This record gives sequence, structure tokens and C-alpha cells, in this order.
Amino acid sequence: MFLAIALLIVGLFLLVYGADRLVYGAAVISRSLGVPPLIIGMTIVGIGTSLPELIVSVTAALNGQIDMAVGNVLGSNITNILLILGVAALIHPLAARSQVLRRELPLMLAVTVLCGFVLMDSHLSRLDGIILLAAAAGFIMLMLKIARLAQREGNDSLTVEQIAELPQDSSNTVAMLWLLLAFIILPLSSRMIVDNATAIAHYFGLSELVVGLTIIAVGTSLPELATSIAGALKGEDDMAIGNIIGSNIFNSVIVLGVPALLSPGSINPAAYQRDYWVMLAVSVVLSALCIGRKHRIGHLAGALLLCGFIAYLAVLFFNPFSIVGGGQ
Repeated sequence: MFLAIALLIVGLFLLVYGADRLVYGAAVISRSLGVPPLIIGMTIVGIGTSLPELIVSVTAALNGQIDMAVGNVLGSNITNILLILGVAALIHPLAARSQVLRRELPLMLAVTVLCGFVLMDSHLSRLDGIILLAAAAGFIMLMLKIARLAQREGNDSLTVEQIAELPQDSSNTVAMLWLLLAFIILPLSSRMIVDNATAIAHYFGLSELVVGLTIIAVGTSLPELATSIAGALKGEDDMAIGNIIGSNIFNSVIVLGVPALLSPGSINPAAYQRDYWVMLAVSVVLSALCIGRKHRIGHLAGALLLCGFIAYLAVLFFNPFSIVGGGQ
């Protein structure tokens, strides 16, 4: 069991590192091809934060573990808001100043509602996958339109922060080498994660859904954690919050859509009956905090978000229905 835990941790580290190198290489090459920095920041870098979730969810789904894939999506979105924003807000109160950020919040809520319609019958079909991926394309276009509008209106704090984070000086040769390395690391690390998470689930008698909601979700959310904490420490509040909003949007449509398209199947009813509603509730809370009168997530709100995350974990791990035999 200790070996499985160690291999899981190593796999998560390699996954996060591989995803980071893939995004870096893709951003450098795109910039050399003349792709505008705004588009790189909103698409390649934005989707890149959800790459660990995507790789693991696809691997799990192709392995017939659709509950783990769905749990990873729902758990990552919940973790992003309750744990990551909670920690970031405790480090430094976060102010949502960006118009782009506040305009993206309705998109996040819309895709969250769409997820509910997809999950409510406890079955993921290829049609569901097509709908989600079509929605992803539409939402990416909308996000780019929102960002361009903000640029025309003046320098928006979120777009400025995103562009500033892009790699500046690097050769295409180095970028290609990083891409090659990433394409080797990512499938190997995702296999390590899924196999060892499954072993841990069996050892402790937990369902694959719960393992996806917790261990894998927290692990694959490490890029968001690093970005949001770095943003909070540097005073880039909009980057810290926008990173979470963008990740949750991409998780909901792409990370859920691709496994549905590749490996449709029935899912644990608890994913909709319990976990989806938690995801929807915390998404509404985040929107209220960002759109509210102060546009601010302060220390108290951060502490409450963290307490919410701990309470959610308690429900998952101490609920008798979370064991394999209980079905949830």
C-alpha cells in the first residue's frame, strides 16, 4: 500500500510537470507562428491548467473507470473553489477587478448547469460528449470575444496579467524538445495515477467515484493551486480567481466531454445526487463573492471556503455509502 501511495505521488508530480512543459512548448511555438498573445493566454494556457484532469479522466474512462473520470471533474471544480481559492484568500484577500473575469462568471454557471443536464440520468453517452465539446468550442469563442472587447475598452487587469505570464525568450527547438518529453511523460504518469489510485481505493474499500472526487481531484488541481497562490502572493488577484473560473469551465465541458465521447457508460447516481449539487452551490457562492458589492474574497470568506472543503471531505469519507459496497 505504501508503494501504491508513493507511486501515486510520483505520478501526480510527473503529470503536473509534463502538463506544464506541454503548455510552455505550445505557447512558445504558437507565439513564433504569430498567434496573438491574448489568444495564447485564453486558449493554450487556459486549457493547459485543465490538462492533468483531462489526461487522467481520459485514461480512467478508457480503462472502464468512468466513475473515476466523472469524480475527477466534479471534485476538481469543487477543490478549485473551496480549497484553492480558500487558501489563496487566506494568504491575501482577492479582489475581482477584471471585467473579463466578471463576464466569464455567467459562462461558468452556464456550463455547470449544462453538466447537471448531462449527469442527471446517471449515464454519459457519446451524444453528451458531442454536446459538451460543441459547448466548449462556443464558450472558447465567447471568452475570446469578451477578452477582445475588454482590450478595446482599455487594459483589463486579467488579460494584462495573463499576457505577462507567457514565456518570452525561448527557441522553437527547445520548445519542441519539451513537447516531445511531455508526450512521453503524460501517458505514463496518468497510467501510474489511475492504477495506483485504484489500488488505494480497493485497499480502503472506497468507491472509484470518491477516489476521483478526492485524491485524484486534489492531485490534478495542483497547477491551479500553484497559479492561484502565486497570483495571491504577487497581488495578481484577477489571475488567481480567473485561473479557477477558466479551469472550471474547461473541466465541465472538455474534461467531461472527451471521456463521454471516447468511453460512454453508466455512472454512479451519487455523482449527480450529491456531488453535482455541491459543485453548483460552490459555483454560485463564488459568483456571488465576485459580483457582490465589494467584488472581494476576504480572509473570512477564505476561511469559510476551507471549512466547506473539510466538511465535504468528511461527508465523503465518513458516509457509509462512500464505500464500495454502498455504491456511492
